[in-house]
Amino acid sequence: MEMSQQVERLFARRRFGIKPGLESERELLEVLGNPERSFAAVHVAGTNGKGSVSAILASVLTAAGFRTGLFTSPHLVRLNERFRVNRDMVDDAMLTRLMGRVEQAAEAIEAGSETQVTFFECCTAMAFEHFKANKVQLAVLETGMGGRLDATSVVTPAVSVITRIAMDHTAYLGDDLVTIAREKGGIIKPDRPVVIGAMPPEARDVLVQLAREHKAPLRDAADSVSIDLLKADLDGQCVKIETSQRSFPPVTVPLLGEYQLENLALAVATCEVLRDEVQLPLTDEALVEGVTTTHWEGRLQVLQQDPPVLVDGAHNPDAAHALARSLKRLVKGRPVALVLGMCADKHIRGTLQELAALKAHVWTVPLANERGLPAGDLQQLATSVGMDAIATDDLQTALAQASDWAGERDGAVCVAGSLFLAGELLQLWKAGNR
Repeated sequence: MEMSQQVERLFARRRFGIKPGLESERELLEVLGNPERSFAAVHVAGTNGKGSVSAILASVLTAAGFRTGLFTSPHLVRLNERFRVNRDMVDDAMLTRLMGRVEQAAEAIEAGSETQVTFFECCTAMAFEHFKANKVQLAVLETGMGGRLDATSVVTPAVSVITRIAMDHTAYLGDDLVTIAREKGGIIKPDRPVVIGAMPPEARDVLVQLAREHKAPLRDAADSVSIDLLKADLDGQCVKIETSQRSFPPVTVPLLGEYQLENLALAVATCEVLRDEVQLPLTDEALVEGVTTTHWEGRLQVLQQDPPVLVDGAHNPDAAHALARSLKRLVKGRPVALVLGMCADKHIRGTLQELAALKAHVWTVPLANERGLPAGDLQQLATSVGMDAIATDDLQTALAQASDWAGERDGAVCVAGSLFLAGELLQLWKAGNR
């Protein structure tokens, strides 16, 4: 079967929706011969930053000489992005084989039962199969949404990592931070170390309690790692990293945004736990090399410098607040043209209220996704929170108008509101359709 047909079959499983629970994933992996037992795992959950933290950790582990897997979601342009070994995406031929093998296993357990294997469950199994086939030693696994009942939680990790927790996916995870933290904290496993990032006190209290209940040694990155920003521009952030054990010379991190300093602190703290408690031979040189060579698309990524064009996946109020703060620092008073598209199931008004601080001129666009909010509806909501917004029919039109507007005013363009939109923009950009 051709790759396009296999992709179509896999994506058809999205009709089963999001199904919290581990039973189907465990059954699927058993049919496949339990590939998840072939490698050690670093398991990453949280609301904002978990993809960036995962990317930094995978880069450091690769620099240290480990054969390293990275499983993330969603993809921005191609499904292949979700499955990486030593920074390389899976190729089309291998991806086709993975889809075929996992689809066959899924059909086997669905036959004669009421079990329905979801898209994400299949993707998780594909990642594990890919890592086993490539003799991965350490795999960094990003949860899809939650933690406790996320398909990736079938692993028993070498270390669990939890990024900042905020309000998101409330229909599935709960409508307050305490409940959401309890779900995200479900990746904490008995006697396995856990590292947590900076986060609201009520979420931190939950995680501390869960760690205590599981007798899991806990390290708080906010207490153990200090990141001082020395300089920030469109080329990167020069920082000074200090921990309770060592001080590093200034390094330039290619990831932009103040929030990436928080993610960096969490990644550095995790590396120290891997070295000290898991006994991995991680040198300071490998850490510096991994941090300074991390590449992670769609997160305050600079696509062009004159006029500046940036893209960010900020899709909830917490991420939008971080984007607004970071963008003000980076563009240094220049007017901002904001191209905005969002999913209808997000906290849209709260996100718009945070982005309104940019005082940007806004173009709203539809998403090429069934979850997208119509551009006209988004424009009305943006106007209602005081934004100067117009609705456009498509991203390419909005980008052209925003670029002209910014060029005339020595301004900057930022495309934000959804990782789906970030993916659309990257696809246009790489194809030269801009």
